[in-house]
Amino acid sequence: MDNHPILEEHPWLIVTFGIAVIFMLLLDLGVFNKKSHEVSNKEAITWSFVWISLAMAFSGLVYHYAGATKFYEFQSAYWIEKALSVDNLFVFILVFKFFDVANQNKHKVLFWGIIGALVLRAIFIFSGAFLIELTYLNKILSYFGIDEFKYNINIIMTLFGLFLVYAGIKSWSAGDEDDEEDYNDTRGAKLIRRFFNVSDKYDGDKFFTYENGKKLATPLLVVVAVIEFTDLLFAVDSIPAIFAISNDPFILYTSNIFAILGLRALFFLLDNFIHLFSKLSYGLAVILSFIGIKMIISPFYHIDSVISLMVIGGVLLISVILSLIFREKEATN
Repeated sequence: MDNHPILEEHPWLIVTFGIAVIFMLLLDLGVFNKKSHEVSNKEAITWSFVWISLAMAFSGLVYHYAGATKFYEFQSAYWIEKALSVDNLFVFILVFKFFDVANQNKHKVLFWGIIGALVLRAIFIFSGAFLIELTYLNKILSYFGIDEFKYNINIIMTLFGLFLVYAGIKSWSAGDEDDEEDYNDTRGAKLIRRFFNVSDKYDGDKFFTYENGKKLATPLLVVVAVIEFTDLLFAVDSIPAIFAISNDPFILYTSNIFAILGLRALFFLLDNFIHLFSKLSYGLAVILSFIGIKMIISPFYHIDSVISLMVIGGVLLISVILSLIFREKEATN
């Protein structure tokens, strides 16, 4: 793993990233989605292509200015986040169904959910990188004047790895428990109801409305809070996972954000073509376990980023193929 951050040599890359993201968000919200509307498959495919193309173009800049290692790290972290986010989107579908959110209002909820994710992921990634740098065992031993070990184990990375292996095993055996969840009883919903009086009715795509001269929050604001807290919980899996790929905060944050920004378009495709992902949970379980094992053994044996990328891509492809095969078998029974 290359430990030399890109920003030390190419600080202008973060400026390029920031300008691209802000421009696209303003274009998305202020031009193409100024009015709430139901997102068609054609529009979802177009925006998916746009966001993936932007991510690939940016990774090309990383390759050109920082080399192949950073490029593979970016690609691996991007596709890990993309893959794990699909599991998150399954829950989003259930949340929208539970609160009976109109199709034309889903884009707005997802947009503001992603804005919150931009901030939270920055906090998690940069603070995580800082903590990891402090928790190398040899650094701690040297502080107490103890001789260093042959293998420089990182305590946080090892704990992350054990957690991901556990999460992978749990994900493999998990059923459809989310189908029965009462999302009104989640922390996000409770937080909104604690600070605001919430109306029983929607008012278009508004987050606040007036009833009998009294200002009330609409259920749409509750949905945004539930989505935010859901993403927060899923970040517990995805953020440790990408630290197995790189400890460069720039690589991790930019790849993570590019993956997240494409989630809205992916959501609408997933909502309409959910049969293509019926076996994905098993693939994600394998990916989580693989990444966890990689983190645990990294002080003793390094798995190259390009190998990680091949494993992740192969598992995702096999998951989609199995989803199609078993769907066809079920349809013929």
